Amino acid sequence: MIRHILVRARLAAAIWAAAVFGFPVAVTAAPAEIAVIIDDLGYRYAEGQRAIALPGAVTLAILPHTRFGAGLARAAHASGKEVIVHLPLQPADASADPGPGALWLDMDREQFHAALFASLAAVPHAAGVNGHMGSLLTRHPGHMAWLMSALRRHGGLFFVDSYTTPSSVALQLAEEFDIAAGRRDVFLDSDPDPEAIRLQLRRLRALSLQRGFAIAIAHPYPATLEILETALPVLAADGIRLVPASGILRHAKIAAAPRDGG
Repeated sequence: MIRHILVRARLAAAIWAAAVFGFPVAVTAAPAEIAVIIDDLGYRYAEGQRAIALPGAVTLAILPHTRFGAGLARAAHASGKEVIVHLPLQPADASADPGPGALWLDMDREQFHAALFASLAAVPHAAGVNGHMGSLLTRHPGHMAWLMSALRRHGGLFFVDSYTTPSSVALQLAEEFDIAAGRRDVFLDSDPDPEAIRLQLRRLRALSLQRGFAIAIAHPYPATLEILETALPVLAADGIRLVPASGILRHAKIAAAPRDGG
């Protein structure tokens, strides 16, 4: 009975998505899955606590070496939320500062690993890593190889490519080093206007129903958190299950799936 209810719910959601987006959405018996990663946590206590209180299995990406980062990581873990390190990586824009603990192209391997392991140690209970900025560093196979080999040695942490550049080689290197990895499909709030966020959330739902899974990245903006507080509890009505980022990575074809440009 429950299985039939889920199928009917997914069918209704698929019909709705087709009407909104103008393309057919495949329906399967298995529930679709969505992971929502909240980035940029650690500098402000109140927004971190609000992110921790979001309903369901959101994943919290915490910047290392921030005032509240370690405490928020412990609180998130105690609340049953998945914690990952929001690892600062060098961007293409030379004027942009990724923050403390950043990994840079001009580091040698020893410097790179010292900075990386210090950042991993700064975020307790981290199960994985995603990139903060990184549109330059993720293009470079040598540095991505250093990163993935270190993640493998550090207990096999997983990696989510925030995909700030289509030239990223992060997933290829993760595969070479046998690191569980995935890539962001949708930025929910590149435009922080509430209507734009709602549109991206509809795109995320449609993609997950079409493909069976999707990864979103969002930020702790007031509008984003308010929308997620309302939207996350009703995903099940669409036949969609909210899962931690690690739950999406078991989909073997995730690296080859089509992506939007962010």
